[in-house]
Amino acid sequence: MEQEMADIEALNEEEPGVSTIFKKATRAVSLRFEDVVYKVRLTKAGFCGKIVKAEEKVILKGITGKVLPGEMLAMFGPSGSGKTTLLTALGGKLGGLLDGNISYNGKNFSNSMKRNMGFVTQDDVLYPHLTVTETLVFTALLRLENTFSKEEKIMHAESVITQLGLTKCKNSIIGGPFMRGVSGGERKRVSIGQEMLINPSLLFLDEPTSGLDSTTAQRIVSNLWELAKGGRTIVMTIHQPSSRLFYMFDKVLLLSEGSPLYFGEGSQVMDYFSSNGYAPAVPMNPADFLLDLANGVSSNSEVPGSVKQNLVSAYKSNLASKLKSEVQDIDDQPQDGLNDQKVARWATTWWQQFSVLLRRGVKERKHDSFSGLKIAQVLVVAFLSGLLWWQSDVSHLQDQMGLLFFYSGFWGFFPLFQAIFTFPQERSMLEKERSSGMYRLSSYFMSRIVSDLPMELVLPTIFVSITYWMAGLKGTPGNFLHTLFVLLYSVLVSGGLGLALGALVLNQKSATIMGSVIMLSFLLAGGYYVTHVPAFISWVKYISISQYTYKLLLGSQFKPTDTYPCGGAGGVCLVGDYPAIKQVGLEGQVLGAAVLGIMLVVYRLIAFFALMRIGVTKK
Repeated sequence: MEQEMADIEALNEEEPGVSTIFKKATRAVSLRFEDVVYKVRLTKAGFCGKIVKAEEKVILKGITGKVLPGEMLAMFGPSGSGKTTLLTALGGKLGGLLDGNISYNGKNFSNSMKRNMGFVTQDDVLYPHLTVTETLVFTALLRLENTFSKEEKIMHAESVITQLGLTKCKNSIIGGPFMRGVSGGERKRVSIGQEMLINPSLLFLDEPTSGLDSTTAQRIVSNLWELAKGGRTIVMTIHQPSSRLFYMFDKVLLLSEGSPLYFGEGSQVMDYFSSNGYAPAVPMNPADFLLDLANGVSSNSEVPGSVKQNLVSAYKSNLASKLKSEVQDIDDQPQDGLNDQKVARWATTWWQQFSVLLRRGVKERKHDSFSGLKIAQVLVVAFLSGLLWWQSDVSHLQDQMGLLFFYSGFWGFFPLFQAIFTFPQERSMLEKERSSGMYRLSSYFMSRIVSDLPMELVLPTIFVSITYWMAGLKGTPGNFLHTLFVLLYSVLVSGGLGLALGALVLNQKSATIMGSVIMLSFLLAGGYYVTHVPAFISWVKYISISQYTYKLLLGSQFKPTDTYPCGGAGGVCLVGDYPAIKQVGLEGQVLGAAVLGIMLVVYRLIAFFALMRIGVTKK
């Protein structure tokens, strides 16, 4: 084991120039947990969704342990053993039916503790279009307190890049499933780097080596070992590490179906199981041996299924009482004057959060909003519409009305579906960042709306600029700008409806179906397809975006006193008396604009309040 430690130290010393900013923790944290029990309610639905049976399933069954500053705890166990559930509970992110006592320096989870804690999920939640440097710099600007200047925050990000060996790829984009970027190991190190920026005293990691080769896994765990030796408390789940990695862990917790089989020093785990009659038949990786035992596999000639029961009994008789007394005897570290009264809830001001999130949002989403496919789609439809309605005039009044209704329909659906995907796609990122206390929901929401404005309005402006003149609508600048502003207004309202549906449902498929049904209902009640709507369903038009948009578009082109050729032999009629226009009405333009304004605000408020449940632990 001494040789293993020497190899690790040599590996860390191979990189000259590693910053010393994060060599030592600013605050020591002792973590202890006693009799942690977690249950979930399972329900079975009968006919018409009625619940006919409800039962509780125990996920964690009385787990006890302690981790001191400078120690690294690894939690082992097969899939479904409760490792991630326990890690989430210890990280203060698990609500529901959770019992037991979890304390940090003898105190409950608090705002000051949250600011000194890092949590790295198994899945790397990162923006694919941002570079490594941009990802870490934006995180530093949001998470580091204002006691640091902007330049110092950027320097911290650069230091993390150097310490984690990301210098060679710092200008490469993160990438994603359909976009080539950095490697899996580099992505994982970026995720760890985001938590290292705050110099956490307590760091949780969910399978940081999953899917990585042994060399990359060695590099990551070596970084974590170095962090632990700086006085930090590190807890991780890990799946089948190599023997070299195993000996880096100070403490080991072995779980099987939610029950603890061992908790103690990693160097003593093999002796413990040998003393209970379980020893490997041949020399093997200790981690593989532990997983075999947790799965009930043993070289002993035992009745199948009895291995787990025997190990649980051995734990209760040999370790449980001793461990509880040790946990209760921990001398909690002093609080260093940090408490919830002295630690502000947010590291930065609202305006700082808004400006950083705005810049980050524009950098990330400009690639998608102005993709060649979307631009081509709008241009093709614009030129096709212009050709179909080529130089129509007032003598073809029905045709011009059709074009205006097409405006309201096409630019009702297009922004709606763009907006519907917004929050379902960002749900994991919002959960991660809100749970860590990175920013206020209001600053995120406002930055999202403001950053999307130019992206939402550029394409419809291009569309109207092409079709308006090709179709021969009224050629005065006033009429053109009136039509353009009405259309942009309706685009914002439709986008707000999409945001509300996406935030309420948070499922792309379900939200898309709902959006289609709602918008089609609005179109049918818009006053173009059906002019004599039955009274019992006519109320739909009063909540229809399409109806108010169509009314305003008609008002941008026609006045009640305008005339059009009718009746032959040079006869003319008033536009206001045209049956289809009379049904919709050219009056009430201000009221229509006011109703759309109310929708504009209400839909976004619904989206905001719906997002409040994301990233908040349910107690």
